[in-house]
Amino acid sequence: MNKRRLHHYWTKLRLLKPSYFLILAVIFIIIAIFSLRSNNEHMLKLRQAVYGSDINNTDVQGSLAKLQAYVVKHMNTNLSSGNNPVYPPLQLKYTYNRLVEQSASAQTTTNRQIYTDAQKYCESQIAKDNNRSNQVTCASAYVQTHPVAKSLDIPAELYKFDFISPKWSPDLAGWSILAAVLSLIGFLKVLIIDYWFKKVVR
Repeated sequence: MNKRRLHHYWTKLRLLKPSYFLILAVIFIIIAIFSLRSNNEHMLKLRQAVYGSDINNTDVQGSLAKLQAYVVKHMNTNLSSGNNPVYPPLQLKYTYNRLVEQSASAQTTTNRQIYTDAQKYCESQIAKDNNRSNQVTCASAYVQTHPVAKSLDIPAELYKFDFISPKWSPDLAGWSILAAVLSLIGFLKVLIIDYWFKKVVR
């Protein structure tokens, strides 16, 4: 290829200034930073809604589902425990405590009813044979045939959550990062090609 043709190509290429690509890259980086920050702020709002639902015993499952759906589809929203976590990032401690209390309350109510039934049953038996000495034995036998309830062992891990955000997501933040990378590649390519043309043509 002769120098005249190379010069023709170079004059066309000179219209694409490397600075154009650099400016574009800076613009896209700024958009990406604000978008990533927006993603994180929205995640924090959704997480706060989960905490509010947990405290107030409202729609915990609904707010938790919204948070999970958002985190897994947007960058910079990570709620992952990571390696060797001390505490998982999201814990529904109020929901868990309510379930534990309900279990204990149900246990107490059930056991109280068993002892009440035992007393009534044994009193009816005593009324038949008129022998109060059998009351303790009767009550003990009744309780053995009607075992008292035990509180449920509710695993706390079922109420601890972590959600992992993607490395890249097809949202404003993701596309801005991709555009910034392509702009930087374009900047380097034009810079290298422009330098090469200058050496060859001149």
